[in-house]
Amino acid sequence: MMQSSPSACIELKEGTHVAKVVLMPGDPLRAKYVAEHYLENPVLFNDVRNMYGYTGTFEGKEVSVMGSGMGMPSITLYAYELFKFFGVEAIIRIGSAGGIGDDIHVRDLIIAMGASTNSSMVTAYPLPGTSAPVASWELLREAVKAADEIGAHARVGKVYTTDFFYNPDPETNQKAKELGHLAVEMEAAGLYLTASAAKKKALALFQISDHVFTGESLPASEIRESFHEMMEVALKTAVRAEL
Repeated sequence: MMQSSPSACIELKEGTHVAKVVLMPGDPLRAKYVAEHYLENPVLFNDVRNMYGYTGTFEGKEVSVMGSGMGMPSITLYAYELFKFFGVEAIIRIGSAGGIGDDIHVRDLIIAMGASTNSSMVTAYPLPGTSAPVASWELLREAVKAADEIGAHARVGKVYTTDFFYNPDPETNQKAKELGHLAVEMEAAGLYLTASAAKKKALALFQISDHVFTGESLPASEIRESFHEMMEVALKTAVRAEL
């Protein structure tokens, strides 16, 4: 029997299911690449709107990978439905980000402990003041251990989640840099807020695809098919997570 979400954005193919932990790149083609190159016996469970989702195994444990699209509205839609309707307990965002820190370079791995944001989405969560979007400690701890094991050049810190790919305020990235943010991206804060409200777990991992201030950058094809350190850390975290 097929299972569909209320939005009809996720529709499980007959005989398929979603694992308890899901890796979420923005690009659905990256999800396809991850499934085909890292998972054993991957099975396509969703292709609605070409947002590919697969379930397979890594080191003998089930893991799913699914695209999320770009930006907080898109990732929060998929994260909410995976948490609420499909039994998912943890989501690990795997994506690219723009470096803004002085000591951040292309291909560096960023483990996002917290995510500041210019989005009004944070105000939807009732709290006097402002809610702080942060990672789940259990996933963060396992990711740091995994990065140390493989000798990855990893940095743990906060990122800046923006609603603007082309920000009308040219000073925003400089201000974020001065406040100690390592990178700028478009999804982490929304994922962390959604997971917190659902009482689930979330973590965002990034490898730097370009640097806002130095001009370093990678081509799109290399972004989609490289970043092996991030993938290894994400998968090790996924199979070691206590769910």
